[in-house]
Amino acid sequence: MNGPLSLSPTDGAVDEHVCSAKGCRATAVHAVVWNNPKLHTAGRRKVWLACEDHEKSLADFVALRGFLIEVVPVGALTDADG
Repeated sequence: MNGPLSLSPTDGAVDEHVCSAKGCRATAVHAVVWNNPKLHTAGRRKVWLACEDHEKSLADFVALRGFLIEVVPVGALTDADG
């Protein structure tokens, strides 16, 4: 997969999704999709990746600020996300 959150094979990196939580190196299985309307255009979809342990805390963080759009499986991300 060469989408918005992966590296191409020519980069020499492994195509692995890593949790965005500080200090966590676990494999991400969820994508927390958000947008800060004061900084981003309406169609912009920012993404934080989350492992099972951090999905709720990352989603709660952006939801508390009114930025949460949705939480989806990592595999559901498209080139429009990121």
